[in-house]
Amino acid sequence: MKVILSGHGRMGRMVEEILTQAGDQVLGVVDQGLFEDPAQVPGEPEVIIDFSHPSCLDSLLDFAVKTGCALVLGTTGYTPEQMQRIAQAAKAAPIVQSYNYSLGVHLLKKAVEAIAPQLLEAGFDVEIVETHHNKKADAPSGTAKLLLKAIDPEETRPRLYGREGMIGPRGHEIGIHALRGGTVAGEHSVYFFGEDETLELRHSAASRRIFAVGAVRAARFACGKAPGLYGMDQIVSGGKA
Repeated sequence: MKVILSGHGRMGRMVEEILTQAGDQVLGVVDQGLFEDPAQVPGEPEVIIDFSHPSCLDSLLDFAVKTGCALVLGTTGYTPEQMQRIAQAAKAAPIVQSYNYSLGVHLLKKAVEAIAPQLLEAGFDVEIVETHHNKKADAPSGTAKLLLKAIDPEETRPRLYGREGMIGPRGHEIGIHALRGGTVAGEHSVYFFGEDETLELRHSAASRRIFAVGAVRAARFACGKAPGLYGMDQIVSGGKA
């Protein structure tokens, strides 16, 4: 593949290492002190892999729309308005957007989707707890939001981000809690609390490398695809919805 990297922090450097080892060509890197915009990078890229910052989104979408270049978005913390712009740009270019490119997290989401309706109907309480390193900028994590949507896609239940004070007995809310510290790559747990029983579904990442490997896999998937907004469901299934 001919690739532009957007962002050259730990994730971007890890993606670059994987691409280099596989024999792919990194045409350039968009980051502070390097190229300021993908349009400045020489050559004809097939795909851009982005692990940068939400503020970089507009230039990436503009380039993808203008050139038809595939775009893999690994950045988290987008606003609802930015998500709408991504969906609009996907009418002109193949765009992969996921909060987490781990196969394990994808299967965790699938498991949660399968069991949540029956447990909620049975009156189980639900809590999501996520843990990340002390450099992570956004909270809750994109993956926690992904799991939240899997549990309650229609947003029928209130969301409660942490608890404090004399709150009294809990209601039907879904609690979401973010822990930050050290070098934790990422841990996510979904708890279903019933009467005299608890069910926990958990994923733990030992290294961020699994996310970089998944993003490169997404880039290979996206190259040559028709315009559209794709996610891990299509990547894992080979393009099928």
